[in-house]
Formats: sequence, C-alpha cells, structure tokens
Amino acid sequence: MSAPKRFSFWMKAVQASALAMAVCFSLGATDASSRFNDLGHRLMCTCGCAQLLGECDHVGCPARGQEDEELKAAIAAGKSDKEILGSFAVKYGATVLAAPTGEGFDLLAWIAPFAVFGAALLGTILLVRRWSVGRTPAAAQVQDPATDVLREKIRRETGSDGGF
Repeated sequence: MSAPKRFSFWMKAVQASALAMAVCFSLGATDASSRFNDLGHRLMCTCGCAQLLGECDHVGCPARGQEDEELKAAIAAGKSDKEILGSFAVKYGATVLAAPTGEGFDLLAWIAPFAVFGAALLGTILLVRRWSVGRTPAAAQVQDPATDVLREKIRRETGSDGGF
C-alpha cells in the first residue's frame, strides 16, 4: 500500500469512528427515560430520607410517587431541565435541589470550600515561614565557650551523653 492510500484509509477510519461515537452519544440524549433518570438524580426526595429522588428506596415513600409523576408530566410537556428544576424549587423549596445552582448567592456554595482551603493553605505557609525566620542550621550557629563549658558540666554530673 502506498503512503497516500494508507493515510486515506486511516483518515476514513477516524471519521467513521467519530461518526459512530457521535451516534452512540446522541441516541440516549433525547430519550425521555434517560432525561427522567438524569433529572431524578439532580433532585432530592422530600420524604425526609435524604436520598436522591431517583434512588429513594424508602419503603412506602409517600413523596416519591407524586414527585416522579410530576417529573414525568413536566418532561412530557416539553419543559427544559432548568424550568423543571426551577418549578420543583418553587414548589418544594431550594432543598429539593441535590446541588446548588451556579447563579447568584448559590454560587458561594461552590466557591467557599475552595476559598477556605486556599486561605488555610496560605495561613499555614505564612505560619511555617514565621516560625523558621531567624533560625539558622545548627552547623552555622556560633558556639559560645561558656555554653560549651556548661554543657560539659551537665554531661559529667548526669552521666549522660545527651541520650543519643
């Protein structure tokens, strides 16, 4: 096979693979059941079990059936995900959302953990630097003859070599 034919073959293979991947990813994108599953995992069950709506396994859950039907009806009505989540938040309160929105004051819930971590890291670095300021390595310290005499006296009186 010549070089141009091999290149053409590989280029067509890459294009076919890209097309196949695009088809596979788009198959479930418009499916109502996959959309229901996705939205069910972005909402909390309101029965008090503290589980996602799509995973609530609370036996005899009084809220899941009603919320599932509302979600199915909203999907069948052609509402967007944002409209559906907004209507659930209005009806049940903001606690029905499994994750805070990325808008307004809720944006703080996404930023605050990283900001606190950054501030703690900066504080730790500054504290360690402050502790180490003015300290020199032991080899660089100037030995005072009086200190050496005192250390020798302590060593003789205690019979210790410093414990090392």
